[in-house]
Amino acid sequence: MQNKIGSGFGRHSTTDDVLTGLDLTGRTAIVTGGYSGVGLAITQALAGAGAAVVVPARRLPTAQEAVAGIPRVTVAALDLGVQESVTAFADAFLATGRRLDLIIASAGIMAAPLARTPEGWESHFAVNHLGHFTLVNRLAPALRDGARVVSLSSNGHYHSGIRWEDPQFLQGYDKWAAYGQSKSANGLFAVHLNSLGIQAFAAHPGVIDSSQLARHLPVEEMIAMGWLNEDGTPPAGWAFKTPSQGAATAVWASTSPALDGLGGLYLEDVEVAEVTTTFDFQSGGVMPHAVDPEQAARLWDLSAKLTGVDTIRSRSTR
Repeated sequence: MQNKIGSGFGRHSTTDDVLTGLDLTGRTAIVTGGYSGVGLAITQALAGAGAAVVVPARRLPTAQEAVAGIPRVTVAALDLGVQESVTAFADAFLATGRRLDLIIASAGIMAAPLARTPEGWESHFAVNHLGHFTLVNRLAPALRDGARVVSLSSNGHYHSGIRWEDPQFLQGYDKWAAYGQSKSANGLFAVHLNSLGIQAFAAHPGVIDSSQLARHLPVEEMIAMGWLNEDGTPPAGWAFKTPSQGAATAVWASTSPALDGLGGLYLEDVEVAEVTTTFDFQSGGVMPHAVDPEQAARLWDLSAKLTGVDTIRSRSTR
């Protein structure tokens, strides 16, 4: 199913482009990380089209300042790296009786130094994947029929599939492998969630100008990796996306009628990505290990065992 559908959009398309003619009045969305970078652009786009948006945030004052003045946006406390915080946020939302149309899992960390949660989980895997796994499972009772879940993955998944023998990096740490594993997990999560009856997609936003994701990377390292020239400008032929262009794929995934009846797909540049086995950040595509149904089911089993949460699968088998 990883075949282009002729969306009519491309890498330069913006959130305004993909939302043309769509009215989201009456819909409710949760956007993790929805107060900075591409996440903020997603929040602005959905709210601008009429949706009510809840932005969970670890840094409440920062989030409140970032979304101030955007209509229909509220902020609530959530730390994706702390399972008790995820549960508390979900329980508080469920207690309101509100129904959900969209969950966009945008928050994440990239190439961070080694850190562990109280459970001993490696931080990329804990924040980027397991926190969202628990959040979506806990919020499942609030999802309307036809709700969509969008998980922000990345072509960083090229760095590593799931390290089945050592997912927590107990035998050595590599920050790019850790990030890559978590981004592969984001793709696999969408695959299996969709198989359980909740329409889900994974979306690669692209390389975003001024992305907060790169906060752990010194400029010298980005120059050494070829991301920047010596003067701090992008290399020839490598143009960063604006936040609105980066957000467009996730917004399209969460709202487009063209995706009705589809799901479990990895998207990029506002289109369905094609499978590739070539490690090439410029050409795009999704590696087989990030969309494999068997690995997706295996990851779901592991995630449920680690978190003790499996609401969606339990509900789907009744």
